[in-house]
Amino acid sequence: MRKIVVLSFATVALLTFSGCGNDKKEEAAKTAQTATETAKSAVEATKEAAAKTVEAAKETVNKAAEATKEAAAGAAEKAKEAAGKATEAVKETAEKAKEAAAGAAEKAKEAAAGGSDKGASLYKKCAGCHGVDGKTKAMGKSEVIAGQSAEDLVKKITEYKAGTRNVAGMGTLMKGQVSGLSDEDIKALADYISKLK
Repeated sequence: MRKIVVLSFATVALLTFSGCGNDKKEEAAKTAQTATETAKSAVEATKEAAAKTVEAAKETVNKAAEATKEAAAGAAEKAKEAAGKATEAVKETAEKAKEAAAGAAEKAKEAAAGGSDKGASLYKKCAGCHGVDGKTKAMGKSEVIAGQSAEDLVKKITEYKAGTRNVAGMGTLMKGQVSGLSDEDIKALADYISKLK
């Protein structure tokens, strides 16, 4: 661009010198000199403006890069926090499940023990005829009940309760003994008797 401006002014000056006198030559030389200085100033101003534009662009790029870094760091921190919270929630849930399972196991254990205790308590009424160990033949007529399977004992006690069983004439007596038992009581008593050895 600089070359074009200088050549333009030189051409103007040359044309002016060839057709004019000395005065005009001096005036043309001054005009050419002024035009050259103006062109130099314009070129210098253009260079300065371009440099400023490049510097501003660099600053904008640097600011954008810094903002991107900060945003990425913030996102990474938030992701880390979210992962930590999720891990903590999983731990809490697992701990609660563990506690619930332990509680359920304890309740089952207590229920099993309670069933045995309940069966033992219910058997006290039977011990008078069948003996403490269940090995006595009631009234010398019945079979030994100790060690029979719980399923058989549930069936037999349920039949006595319904009045449909009468072994050795003991149906009426046994019906009176077991009539107040619930199905749960019968199961607990049968379980206890099945374990007598």
